[in-house]
Amino acid sequence: MKKYLLSGVALGLAAALSVSAAWAEIKIGVAGPITGQYASFGEQLKRGAEMAVKDLNAAGGVNGEKLTLEVGDDACDPKQAVAVANQMVSKGIKFMAGHFCSGSSIPASAVYAEEGIVQITPASTNPKFTEQGLWNTNRVVGRDDAQGLVAGNFLAKTFKGKKIAILDDKSPYGKGLADETRKALNAAGVKETMNESYTAGEKDYTALVSKMKDAGIDAVYVGGYHTEGGLILRQMREQGMTAQMISGDAFNTAEFWTIAGPAGEGMIFTFAPEPRNIPAAKAVVEEFKAENYDPEGYTLYAYAAIQAWAQAATATKGTDGKAISKWLRAGNTLKTVLGDISLNEKGDIKDAKYVWYKWSNGKYAEDPSLK
Repeated sequence: MKKYLLSGVALGLAAALSVSAAWAEIKIGVAGPITGQYASFGEQLKRGAEMAVKDLNAAGGVNGEKLTLEVGDDACDPKQAVAVANQMVSKGIKFMAGHFCSGSSIPASAVYAEEGIVQITPASTNPKFTEQGLWNTNRVVGRDDAQGLVAGNFLAKTFKGKKIAILDDKSPYGKGLADETRKALNAAGVKETMNESYTAGEKDYTALVSKMKDAGIDAVYVGGYHTEGGLILRQMREQGMTAQMISGDAFNTAEFWTIAGPAGEGMIFTFAPEPRNIPAAKAVVEEFKAENYDPEGYTLYAYAAIQAWAQAATATKGTDGKAISKWLRAGNTLKTVLGDISLNEKGDIKDAKYVWYKWSNGKYAEDPSLK
């Protein structure tokens, strides 16, 4: 009898250990446009998050627990983003590295806030995301008011006395960036010639191009994504327009050249200093390249978002969302592939910097001559 009793105890302990092992994991999420016209950015976020989870687990996980990653596809649609957020809640995630589009991150953030989930977006730049007054919203990327200031001042200096058109795609990201650029341009004493909105997802922008051509536009600022921007630029060149196209960080994907082709030559945009060139990213970049993947655009930002959360979870010795967000917003130094960064009391990155990039021969690179 004693033998059987001991066997039962052993079995019970084995079962308990099995349950403990099953519990010894932390679910986190990443969400973005895995499908749809902005899927190239969703791939960046997914690849960055997967690599971060892989590397953290190889180093022992977070607080001794293994990370598992849930991937959500919002297609950059606000309603779908809320649905994804609710799905992530039902799956029990403790942290969301996302979303990509500001139009997704902003509505989804309310769901996460209500459920105690801290959010760090790798890519959403609309100021409203961190200006809502929610406790859980943070980002490892700059804001449109910082990026728009750089673009507006550049336009005012470079195209003073010329005709400038400002376009936007009506999205929170695109319109927000266009508005901030216009604000900076006007503050510098220059008034744009034309303001126009276009509908994302269309294929024919010839009417818009004809209107700009008739107005003699010299510079076109696009508040929107590379998909439409590439088409507009191609159709500009087809109509003989030689105006300079300028935009923001959504043009930092090789897919732009696939859409624009040779018409993309000389197109310029703002983005943070090239993350692939940051010394802290060297080993991770090599890791990606060993898998035949180029970690362009926001890939390393997704990696950094998870690094930031992991450091906060380690520092607070747990996964409580409010404790983690409070620690992040206290200005603590975060060691990431983007270098040392810190967040302010609103969850925004401190001292965000933007530089200019130029497209040439199918590739984009920083251009120090543009200031």
